Amino acid sequence: MKAMIGRDTVRILLADDHIIVCDALASLLEADPRFKVVGQAHSGLEALEKIEQLRPNIIVVDIGMPGLNGIEVIKRVKKKDPHIKAIVLSMHKDEAYIYWALRAGASGYVLKQSAARELVDAISQVRLGNTYLSPSISNTVIKGYLRRPQATDAAPDPLALLTDREREILQLVAEGLTSKEIAQKLNLSTRTIDAHRANIMNKLNIHTTPGLVKFAIRHRLTTLDD
Repeated sequence: MKAMIGRDTVRILLADDHIIVCDALASLLEADPRFKVVGQAHSGLEALEKIEQLRPNIIVVDIGMPGLNGIEVIKRVKKKDPHIKAIVLSMHKDEAYIYWALRAGASGYVLKQSAARELVDAISQVRLGNTYLSPSISNTVIKGYLRRPQATDAAPDPLALLTDREREILQLVAEGLTSKEIAQKLNLSTRTIDAHRANIMNKLNIHTTPGLVKFAIRHRLTTLDD
């Protein structure tokens, strides 16, 4: 017989494309009676589906998931339900990734190599409405913030020119999928995908597929090593 989930139990969904990582984190969190892992997802699109079905309080999301990266997942979730809290789990220490996650709406950023020590604390803090950053990156964030230009001087983000669907398709293009494969994955027509690709190229003024791939990697829509 399954144990009842109490009213104060934190419902957690884990999203990482490495099943072994999800299993290890689930074992870690389930050892704490305050937490209940209600599900796992191994791609960005699966994460969105599971979040809709399982209604977690907190999602723990890897950045470099196939199909739809973790940051795009957070953006869509926060737009639909701002009450769901998100913690990013990543191997990246670069301040650009950290700011990217926080701007998307993440309440925490935990380095993968520190997850066994820090994830329970991170969830506990985020549950209370606080923000959690791995201690080893806190100084990076503070120093980076002090170096950043004022908002009026900052360069515009070219990704802001694209719709959610266009960013999703751009990531899939960067992952090497053809228009036909993208159409099948998103349940759209090939003609629709080609129209989106043309719009992306026009908006970004990039007119080759290799150029789009370089842009996607440079702007962290996809990564080569996460």
